[in-house]
Amino acid sequence: MSAGTRSTTPVLAVRGLSVRFLLPGGRRVAAVTDARFDAAPGECLALIGESGCGKSVLASALLGLLPGNARTAGSALLGDLDLLTADERTLARTVRGRLIGLVPQSPAAHLTPVRTVRSQLEETVAALTATRGRAALRAAAEAAAERAAFPADHLDRHPHELSGGLAQRAATALALVGGAPLLLADEPTTGLDRDLVDRTVDELRRHIDDPGDHGGGRALLMITHDLAAAERIADRVAVMYAGRIVELADAKAFFGAPGPRHPYSRALLQALPERAFTPVPGMPPELGDLPAGCAFAARCDRATDTCAAPPPAGPVACHHPHVPEGVRA
Repeated sequence: MSAGTRSTTPVLAVRGLSVRFLLPGGRRVAAVTDARFDAAPGECLALIGESGCGKSVLASALLGLLPGNARTAGSALLGDLDLLTADERTLARTVRGRLIGLVPQSPAAHLTPVRTVRSQLEETVAALTATRGRAALRAAAEAAAERAAFPADHLDRHPHELSGGLAQRAATALALVGGAPLLLADEPTTGLDRDLVDRTVDELRRHIDDPGDHGGGRALLMITHDLAAAERIADRVAVMYAGRIVELADAKAFFGAPGPRHPYSRALLQALPERAFTPVPGMPPELGDLPAGCAFAARCDRATDTCAAPPPAGPVACHHPHVPEGVRA
């Protein structure tokens, strides 16, 4: 978290967030189970985990973008507003863009195909800021593109004329326009080379370090597979596995010493090329057929019979977490 005095009130407070999908035949898929975390002013919380673990479903729940067969429980407070119970009118007119800026996982699908990037940026600036007048809107749109490293000579192109990386940068530019108190970035570095990854995440960091016009501070929830990007800007890390957050840790301790405490978290880091380059053994369980106990037990070399029971609640959901040297278990 950046230096300076910050409000102690979280920008986002999630308590017991669960998402179930109802399928034909009475089947239920537990996509997210009992997620609990805060995102504080000036903080970047990186949500990491393998594909299919529920990260993007959690993001969709916060934005009210779940399909009709989804059922939610718990709460997700953005200020005084519970995002899980807000109606579509509130979400569309007050939340999306204004209170939550979204960098989507599939940016090309969120860009209007028949309009240029410039026109979409200008429209967004006009809708979300006090900027008025053709020249001022044009300048603001170009400034937004610059922040996201989107090239000025591509502003008059349509989305289908953009590479995946350029579409990603256009979506990032749009997300930053409104100065929303919560920025939700779902795989914001997809399709970018390393230099652009660093520039993009640094710009996201600058966004949350600026308290904004409302003065309450901004927060970033970044969903990512890119652990190098997470290490670069995250203050805390939340590790998700089989729909549950299994570890919530300080980023410096997580990526450095003493390292993660949950066996799955440690396995994720050991899979990195710059570390052991050892893949996590086995495959994640089906979310529609989760075991009664620890969902990671079948892949874990620390598992015992105790793991047939649900893991304990807390920052590390594990019966046998790693314990730093010099600390009693």
